[in-house]
Amino acid sequence: MDAQPVQVPAGATVAVAVALAGGPFRRSRNGEPRAPLCGMGVCFECRVRIDGVAQLRACMTAARDGMAVLTDD
Repeated sequence: MDAQPVQVPAGATVAVAVALAGGPFRRSRNGEPRAPLCGMGVCFECRVRIDGVAQLRACMTAARDGMAVLTDD
């Protein structure tokens, strides 16, 4: 997950990379794991920090080489 290198196919989103890494995107206030629901940027359940920028939607962001993605932020 965080700080873990992941290989994804060309054109994949950050959401795909997080899913392949095998962890939840966020946790609810009571500790339940959350994941993307809509896959099109409407639900905001896939928010991550990318290269220091918080609250980015992983399902709407193309994965690229060398990204630093932190989940559950």
